[in-house]
Amino acid sequence: MKFCHFHFALALSGLLLATPEATRAEVIQSDICVFGGTSGGIAAAIQAKRMGKSAVIVNPTKYLGGLTTGGLGATDIGNKAAVGGISREFYQRIAKHYAKDESWTLETRQNYFGRRAGGQAAASNLTGPDAAMWTFEPKVAERIYLEMLREANVPFHLDQRLTAVKKAGLRITEIVMETGDVFRAAIFIDATYEGDLLAKAGVSHHIGREANSVYGETLNGICAETPKHQFTVAVDPYVKPGDPSSGLLPFIQAEPLGTPGNGDRAVQAYNYRLCFTTNAANRMRIVPPPAYDEREFELLGRYFDALVAAGKKPTLSQFWNPIWMPNGKTDINNNGGFSTDFIGANHGYPEADYQAREKMVKEHEYYIRGFLTYLATSSRVPENVRREMALWGPAKDEFPDTGGWPREPYVREARRMISDYVMTENHCRRKIIANDSISLAAYNMDSHNCRRIVRNGRVENEGDVQVPPMSPYPISYRSIVPKAKECANLFAPICLSSTHIAYGSIRMEPVFMILGQSAATAAVLAIDAKIAVQKVPYAKLRERLLADKQILDWTPSPAQDQRIKSAGAPQKPLTGIVLDDRDGKASGDWTESSSLSWRVGSGYLHDGNTNKGHASITFTPNIPQAGEYEMLLITSPASNRATNVPVTVRVADGKPKTVRINQRLTDRGGLDSLGKFSLPKGSLTKITVSNEGTDGHVVIDGLQLLPLK
Repeated sequence: MKFCHFHFALALSGLLLATPEATRAEVIQSDICVFGGTSGGIAAAIQAKRMGKSAVIVNPTKYLGGLTTGGLGATDIGNKAAVGGISREFYQRIAKHYAKDESWTLETRQNYFGRRAGGQAAASNLTGPDAAMWTFEPKVAERIYLEMLREANVPFHLDQRLTAVKKAGLRITEIVMETGDVFRAAIFIDATYEGDLLAKAGVSHHIGREANSVYGETLNGICAETPKHQFTVAVDPYVKPGDPSSGLLPFIQAEPLGTPGNGDRAVQAYNYRLCFTTNAANRMRIVPPPAYDEREFELLGRYFDALVAAGKKPTLSQFWNPIWMPNGKTDINNNGGFSTDFIGANHGYPEADYQAREKMVKEHEYYIRGFLTYLATSSRVPENVRREMALWGPAKDEFPDTGGWPREPYVREARRMISDYVMTENHCRRKIIANDSISLAAYNMDSHNCRRIVRNGRVENEGDVQVPPMSPYPISYRSIVPKAKECANLFAPICLSSTHIAYGSIRMEPVFMILGQSAATAAVLAIDAKIAVQKVPYAKLRERLLADKQILDWTPSPAQDQRIKSAGAPQKPLTGIVLDDRDGKASGDWTESSSLSWRVGSGYLHDGNTNKGHASITFTPNIPQAGEYEMLLITSPASNRATNVPVTVRVADGKPKTVRINQRLTDRGGLDSLGKFSLPKGSLTKITVSNEGTDGHVVIDGLQLLPLK
């Protein structure tokens, strides 16, 4: 029986991945075996070593870090103040790296932060004692993870695919790899995105969307309507337009909507997070997929045709979402009705074997390469889009061994464990508060589209949900351990016990690191006490987590507390003349949201914090009687809103008056006064809300005109 050890190598390009000294099958013993070298797995192994236990990472891929090193450089968080422990330490190290990076000049830093908030002040904050940076290059994240692993002396085995799990009663005794290597430990941690270890250990799990009725939710299951990331004009889905018998175009699923609120096996779409650049000196060309055929993207061509016919003037930003990172690079994500998400192509992925997954992963890569090639070359794409697309390409100095392509797809969800405690939408809304917190979550209840189907003779995406939680909320310790009757020495901090919609809020890389650290802490306590993981005393676990600077509790602000108390309660009706956002004439791209705090109609519109200067809504109220009125813009305030929304009021042929509204302020309840005006009878008054020059999401719920006596 052999304890594993590895050597680290340095190269001019940075730290290389560790390689084993022996290639023959081995039996490797440790206190804690972490299966999965994701961000959560790395945090777990480091914590175990810091607490004096032997630990090893066994990773089924060739690379460490999961999505954090695989292209997801724009960290999804929700609330940075809720991030502590090793997770925050990682982001602090990111800040320190860029603070001393000579290639990242002060001017570059100021330009970078100028596109966000704070300008020079934010750049200088990189050197503060509590500095943390949440946006970074993949190669920098990889270097820092490897440094942290080396400091903790954590060994890891790469490219080790799981083939069998052996148990004695309720305890896993060993896991066996395709290589023949065997890993034995007292405690196992499944830190994969897929939950392969927990499944082979016979632990209950779920795939797809639960029905709303199962856990008393409202956002799970099949969506009756999907307003976001949707086709904004009608597009014919049939090979021969108007003829259902001719079959469907590629990338459309031949299935009905189903009953809204019911569960299904659909999984939200995967994509790759693309590290691209417009810097010609560091840019590679976009390589088409093998046997690329433009005709396969007929659906996209028809979408462009329909947009142009409707006078929509398509732009590239409507088809992807580049988020800028340091040194002129991006993390590009899905955006709009047809984008980098390969909708419907991943439903079999969670339970597929490694070979089948490889095929699906390659199909995702080829789909996105084809999509990008079409944008750059097809004559059906407007010239302005093709011209802009020609400026982009993969960064040469990222992912060199995979030709600049990200090393793994974004597996947004796969299996989710079913334990004795399930995190649900009601936790996100703080209707239920877990009393054994091991982490906080704070991101939106978020799901990308799950299906692309036909409704009423047109193409529609189905499944996208984006609803913010009330405030950061606790994640239960019981949600990362299996049912006591199924396994006594396993943790699942990534594929934890959660519903589809709650998982959409929890599934963020900083949270995975926090949960990984918490799982390892509990594992050490279980080993020391010789008890099952379900029996770890929470008081003792909590004490250690707090000592390690984890953040476990959150007191809602007065505004958050008011939202929580008023959620679902009817609000006082608005008086006077009230117009919904749908009563205005919209120009540019707006997205409908159904968050918890709208006042008028069925939701509100927002600009997605994109296409600045190209989106506006104009209201033309019909004034029944001339007189003095106060105008109020109805919004849904939040911390990601713009502070400088321009609203222009023009009365008849008079001089226009522009007022700027701060939509982050919550003390006015989403009713922002534009001033008092003397209005003539009839439709002679125009109020225009624009997103030009704004510094956050622009939100429009409606307009209220109050007659003054």
